[in-house]
Amino acid sequence: MALERFGPVRTFGVALCATAALSACALVGPPYSPSPPQAGSSARRGSIPQSSAAPPPATAAGSATSVAPPAGAVAPPPAPHYQLGPAAQALVVSARAQQQSGNFALAAETLDRALSIEPRNPLVWLALGHESLAAGNPAQAYGLARKALYLASGDPSAQASAWGLIAATLRAEGRNQEALAAEQKAAQLSVQ
Repeated sequence: MALERFGPVRTFGVALCATAALSACALVGPPYSPSPPQAGSSARRGSIPQSSAAPPPATAAGSATSVAPPAGAVAPPPAPHYQLGPAAQALVVSARAQQQSGNFALAAETLDRALSIEPRNPLVWLALGHESLAAGNPAQAYGLARKALYLASGDPSAQASAWGLIAATLRAEGRNQEALAAEQKAAQLSVQ
């Protein structure tokens, strides 16, 4: 072969350069759309589809306007509505009975077990907050209610309960103006 006269080092170098040149060709190609191609679209052929900035069709005066989602769009998920699972529900019921009998430490332990089962459920945090308030610790109950409020985003019912607990903790601390504002937020969310 012609490459044999250059020696094994040069043969390797030529082969390496040829591989690099072929690899570079593989990297150069048409730009692709970041979204998956639609059936019949030009994105499959390597061209970038142009967006049309056409305004929506005009509607008759007085008619209801509704904007249809674009073809292929996924509807947003429904707002969450939190519920306790069976195990957490049993623990919360047990903790309420313990709390009513005045055994606040045992109720807190029981709710901690429920929290280990469902740590992202605001209803468990609310139950723990109510237990803290009943045990005479409104500052801790306030923090637990704020955590429940954070976790309850998107669920007006759970948010209303959290604001109700916040109002109760503020009243227990004598912060009546702030408690009134929290009660109003709870009432607004209860209507939704």
